[in-house]
Amino acid sequence: MNQPSPSITSEQALDLAQNAVAEKQLSESAFENLKRWVTEPQYASYQPALLQLIEDKAFEDLDTFFWEVIPFGTGGRRGLMSELGSATINERTIAESAHGLAAYYKKFSGQETGKAAIAHDSRINSSKFARIAASVLAAHGLTVYFFKTSRSTPELSFAVRQLGCDVGAMITASHNPPSDNGFKAYWSTGGQVLPPHDQGIIDEVYQATEIPVVDFDTAVEQGTIQLIDEDVAGEYRKCVAEHSHSSARELKGLFTPLHGVGETSVFQVLQHVGFKGIERFEPQCEQNGNFPNVPDQLPNPERDEVYQPAIEQAAQTGAEIILASDPDADRLGVCVKNDAGEFVHLTGNQVGALLADYVLRKQKENGSLTSEHYVVETIVTTPLIAAITRSAGARIINNLLVGFKYIAETMDAEGPDKFVFGTEESLGYLAGTYCRDKDAAIGALWACELAAELKSEGKTLLNHLDELYVEHGFHLEGQVSKTCKGSQGNEQIRQLMKAFRSTPPQKMGQLTFTLVRDYADLEIRSLPENTTAETFSKPKGNVLMFEARAEGSPLTVQLGVRPSGTEPKIKFYYFAQAEVSEAGQLAETKASALATIEEFKQSLMDWIDQTLQTS
Repeated sequence: MNQPSPSITSEQALDLAQNAVAEKQLSESAFENLKRWVTEPQYASYQPALLQLIEDKAFEDLDTFFWEVIPFGTGGRRGLMSELGSATINERTIAESAHGLAAYYKKFSGQETGKAAIAHDSRINSSKFARIAASVLAAHGLTVYFFKTSRSTPELSFAVRQLGCDVGAMITASHNPPSDNGFKAYWSTGGQVLPPHDQGIIDEVYQATEIPVVDFDTAVEQGTIQLIDEDVAGEYRKCVAEHSHSSARELKGLFTPLHGVGETSVFQVLQHVGFKGIERFEPQCEQNGNFPNVPDQLPNPERDEVYQPAIEQAAQTGAEIILASDPDADRLGVCVKNDAGEFVHLTGNQVGALLADYVLRKQKENGSLTSEHYVVETIVTTPLIAAITRSAGARIINNLLVGFKYIAETMDAEGPDKFVFGTEESLGYLAGTYCRDKDAAIGALWACELAAELKSEGKTLLNHLDELYVEHGFHLEGQVSKTCKGSQGNEQIRQLMKAFRSTPPQKMGQLTFTLVRDYADLEIRSLPENTTAETFSKPKGNVLMFEARAEGSPLTVQLGVRPSGTEPKIKFYYFAQAEVSEAGQLAETKASALATIEEFKQSLMDWIDQTLQTS
């Protein structure tokens, strides 16, 4: 870091910052965090640059850098990168994260030594941050297994389990823009850290002063950091391939890693099992944290836009399916041709339903499915999966908060030997026991096998989805969100959650709300009175689930509301269901449901804007 030469003292800087708080240029929370960095010795190397920012009165930037101490959310710590700041990802906050993980592990276990695995994706600074994390963990006395090359998140989860590690860390910001990075913390199960471990780690982060660190290269020479790569990754791919359920391989398609690491996992698994007709989409294959050939540089496979470049090539080559993994290759998006020859982007709910049906049918056919087997999904994932699972005679566990770590926790609590499939609406899928996090590779394997089998019958994934709708009812799901950045945005999210709790809307479009399930207060309230009708015991989290009915229609709708745990957003999930008496009725049911939901979404966003304007 270039060291500026500020002309003010730390006392003068704090006076200026305090005045900025009074003038509403800086939030109170930013001031409190900034004060620590100005005065405490562990931040000495950052203080010249920080004093210069204060002298320059760069309070908008300072608020962005300091408005919070990044918490462990649903996906670890993730956010904007900057050279300094408690609210951003930088060398200090990465070191604090690794220190917190090691210090808490040692306190919890009573051990002074242990084993850790570390991997990183292709993002800007990911390799550097991974080396810092490894150097801190090694300084704490842990033997660190360090992936030499960039790898997928599920490979890190696999490595933790395969190598018998006590903890692990993955440097990634998933599908966030190029400006972001993050630190995902893992426990000995291979799953992301859960309560109470997450709070225990963040407590150690808060208390961090001088952080022990060793030289990376010296630690490698001494063996306290051990380099791993294909030796572990090859075993991972073999474990994924063992979950093949079909020999059907005739399928022509494109795979894009969106400039991430998916070629090392997803594509190699597909090649390994014989999907020779799936080719790489070369313009997006280079590992590049700027994501230059992804529209808007936003490598999120939930976005329709990311597929457009590949769709153009697929139209020329005759590809039938397009697969896309996010930069750390734990999530998979799918596009498939419809009967008119146009590519349609399937939602995570639709892919999850197709894969659940696929594996349940396969296990039923080979006689391995029992009533003790179970499928797991979160509370914001489609009810269609529950209907499919019950119809197959297996158990559904669908009362989980958002975050794949809760699916991993359920696997171990219920017994992994009876685990069939886990999924969440944000393109996350897992099967088997080889890891404890979502994996784009297993999703790609099964999506391709199912598509190839259907192709041999003259059908597509979309045709089979319609068959599921006729059998189990039409299900339409989706998500909209409101981005609210920084301390001001955080306050807006709090205001919206408060409004949804205390003065919820009575009607939106054609929908009338009848009750709300409040996972924070653990109660179900009748609407419009908003009075308690009954209580429940779990899960507890900051989520609201509304139920609504449509006037003069058999359509039932649910609306889920929650702040994102990894992005500056409040998210809204909608679920519409309608019975389908016979196949000929499906098109009309779809059209009616879609029209109702479009009107509802517009009404929802209008209500949000009005609420923020009046609060």
